[in-house]
Amino acid sequence: MHGFTVQFAAAFVITVSLGLVSGSLGTVFGLLLAILKSSPAARFKAAVTAYTTVVRGVPELLIILLIYFGGTIFASKVAGRYVEVNAFTAGVIALTVVFSGYATEVFRGAIAAVPAGQAEAAKALGLNAWQRWALVIGPQMLRLALPAYGNLWISLFKDTALVSIVGLTDIMRVAFVGAGSLRAPLTFYLAASALYLSLTTITLLSIRLAERRFPALGR
Repeated sequence: MHGFTVQFAAAFVITVSLGLVSGSLGTVFGLLLAILKSSPAARFKAAVTAYTTVVRGVPELLIILLIYFGGTIFASKVAGRYVEVNAFTAGVIALTVVFSGYATEVFRGAIAAVPAGQAEAAKALGLNAWQRWALVIGPQMLRLALPAYGNLWISLFKDTALVSIVGLTDIMRVAFVGAGSLRAPLTFYLAASALYLSLTTITLLSIRLAERRFPALGR
């Protein structure tokens, strides 16, 4: 059991790393897509809408499998020999796609909720488009999006368990192997539950701290 304790510790680091990298990249892409969807250009709106519709309509597990096996096929064709995509890399890409799809709609809704007069007033003061976004729209959008955005992070850390299906040695994978090796499924799955619960609890506390520091408009 001591050996599995060490494995659980290493798997915990992998799970946290997977979540942080995917969430950070997904935030960047989600924000960019939300800005494009909020633009007056119809072609951008249509493309982003199609992207978010597909991502939110397909199970996360299926996206992981498509990227893992699809990436392996693509890399093998490019290299001219069999090349297997790293499970961590496939997980990061898949979870980034999923996170960005949902984050796009969260940010888009928050942008739409910022009063139009705020941007007009900033424009009247002589601020350019970048300054209006960075100094006026962005901060207000962040406060409005924070509750839903925080929930996305909680879901993300739980979704990392799905990546174990492609061989990533994360918390869920160690629990599965340990449960089969020592024939103690309850013990190992309870241990995995405790680790995931600690991650989501820390995330939830961080969200509440951020909400107190950046209260929503109108409070």
